[in-house]
Amino acid sequence: MSLMQEFKEFAVKGNAVDMAVGIIIGGAFGKIVSSLVNDVIMPPIGRLLGNVDFTGLFINLSSTSYTTLGEAQKAGAPTLNYGNFIQTVIDFLIIAFAIFMMIKGINVLRKKEEEKPAEPPKPSEEVLLLQEIRDALKK
Repeated sequence: MSLMQEFKEFAVKGNAVDMAVGIIIGGAFGKIVSSLVNDVIMPPIGRLLGNVDFTGLFINLSSTSYTTLGEAQKAGAPTLNYGNFIQTVIDFLIIAFAIFMMIKGINVLRKKEEEKPAEPPKPSEEVLLLQEIRDALKK
């Protein structure tokens, strides 16, 4: 089997296609959640904490003083950007919670589907014939 033929079989398999779709949707979902966190959730939290912008929190590791993270980065100063880390952790927690809720919903639907009683299998022709014979003998 040639390398191209093996690759074609791998790429066309359902699992590979499902994985690719999941990665693409996950990337888009990540952008949505990042926007939700950055634009909707963090501003009120920052306001409650005294108008703190988490993304601007940093520790300056150089001897020169900078008032904002943007100034320090523009000057090329080494900084420890713990505000960005806090933002990323919050993003992760929200994404993880959303995925948990989605999986929980899917599991509820699966459980309902499993609980539905399956139709009893139709008897085979032999069983039907034997039932007819039994009924005829009873008469």
